[in-house]
Amino acid sequence: MKRIGHRYIDTETGNTIDAWFPKGNKRKGRSCLAEKVGVIKGEFIEVEIETYSSVATTTEEAYLRLHLLSGCEVLPNEINLEGIFDLLPNVAWTTAGPVFPGRVDDLRELIANEPHHLGIPSIDKFPRMTDYVIPQGVRIGDADRVRLGAHLSPGTTVMHEGFVNFNAGTLGECMIEGRVTPGVVVGKNSDVGAGSSIMGTLSGGGKQVNSIGERSLLGANAGIGISLGDDCIVEAGLYVTAGTKVKTPDGYVVSARTLSGQSGLLYRRDSQSGAVEVIPSSSSNWGGLNSNLHSND
Repeated sequence: MKRIGHRYIDTETGNTIDAWFPKGNKRKGRSCLAEKVGVIKGEFIEVEIETYSSVATTTEEAYLRLHLLSGCEVLPNEINLEGIFDLLPNVAWTTAGPVFPGRVDDLRELIANEPHHLGIPSIDKFPRMTDYVIPQGVRIGDADRVRLGAHLSPGTTVMHEGFVNFNAGTLGECMIEGRVTPGVVVGKNSDVGAGSSIMGTLSGGGKQVNSIGERSLLGANAGIGISLGDDCIVEAGLYVTAGTKVKTPDGYVVSARTLSGQSGLLYRRDSQSGAVEVIPSSSSNWGGLNSNLHSND
């Protein structure tokens, strides 16, 4: 795969700050105040990825891989992102353009006579997805909470407290009100409830890839360290880790990891004993998504 892009470089060091790969693989440029006053410089580039399994070796290639994810051209975990943190520089994402953190004071001084109040929404390796890629059929309540490299399928709604990291996302219409961490995918017609969390591949440096199937509900303030299959529910406030002891309908007590990925299960805590138990369930137990909230054209 070969794509045409536009990168900003730091004029002091010549190092790449970021790269943008516009939709349609067209030669399109950008401009900003930081470039106008000479702190950064923009130039066109051509970047090629030989295979998705290969390891990225440049900042520009790392950015292209993140663009492919956010453009829904590849699925999470389908493209190699090994070593990406070493390739992405820490950037001050200012309202006058992206600059290295050490150049912010220079930028502030150089634009002092411009009609612009400098704001710095974040200092991070990853920018907001919406500054680079606008996915089709998606609503995002707070764009600061969706990183470039998030994969959001049409019909996805990310509410204000929802967060989607890079190499993670949705595979269809979904409601995201909690945290979707790296490596995690959420199946069609599922709901990640307010304040909930899904343990991803960066949590504690683990390699376990967790996911949520279709028509499932992760309740408010709940969490999982295992995968959910289709038609599953985790009740509000319950965190099920791989080692959580769960009582099955036949009376056995097992570690939750043995149930990972199984469909049609409801995880709940007995309100009297406090024991975690699992019983048969289906999406009809919670009613499913409200289709009116996911027509995002």
